[in-house]
Amino acid sequence: MRTSKGEPAPPKSLRAASKTKSPVSAFPATVPSYDDGAGIRVLCVDDHEVLVVGLRAKFAVENRIRIVGSLATADRLLEETARLRPDVILLDIEMPGPDVFEVADRLRRSHPGVRFIFLSALVRDGYLAAAYKCGAWGYFAKGDELDEIAKGVLEVARSPAGRFLMGPKVKARCHPVPMGSGRARGRGSITLSENAPATALASLSAREVEVLHLIGKGLSRTEVAAELSRSAKTIDRHQERMSKKLGLSSRTDLVRFAIREGFAEA
Repeated sequence: MRTSKGEPAPPKSLRAASKTKSPVSAFPATVPSYDDGAGIRVLCVDDHEVLVVGLRAKFAVENRIRIVGSLATADRLLEETARLRPDVILLDIEMPGPDVFEVADRLRRSHPGVRFIFLSALVRDGYLAAAYKCGAWGYFAKGDELDEIAKGVLEVARSPAGRFLMGPKVKARCHPVPMGSGRARGRGSITLSENAPATALASLSAREVEVLHLIGKGLSRTEVAAELSRSAKTIDRHQERMSKKLGLSSRTDLVRFAIREGFAEA
């Protein structure tokens, strides 16, 4: 797929995130109260039944969290959110049905009081950026311990500041942006800067992302140059800068990185 200017489009998840606009009031300024003894109400949206069963068992032991419903796709997420009124939603990314980031953006707008966390087997820079931009409160890997996921649900549900919480495996590949770094973004009346995920992909320029996209599609340096109407030497310089920013040592590593980030699928 190409843009109106003839340039290659970014992966689907990044296209969805780039369309996101901040709502007038995205999140409540106060902390929800769970003093009624019912605990934190969680809706699981995941097509892996074994994981949902494991979470249900863990939360039952935790005794402060309970799953009020589960969905195998995000098709009816908005309707079920209105019916079940969860406090926190756990969202898978790679599921049948609609693009989960687009649905999450609609969820944020239609149910601003509900907090949602992405729980995925894939930890990609592009997914992290899309999750943050669509208003998620956190991102955990399915490989994280159930204890960590339960702690994450509790922290997200009770947080007054709306932090973007990252699980252990997510933290291992990126780090929060320091305060005052100019990377702050607002969520309604709440500004989240100190916890925005700083990924390697975010360090690339728009042109470098275009080059990386074409590399992921299997194009050679001369083919990339022809596609972008640039010289092969210019493409070489882009590749050198990208390798330095991403901590890679060869074009083969760039290809692997592009494939891992889903550029070959776009």
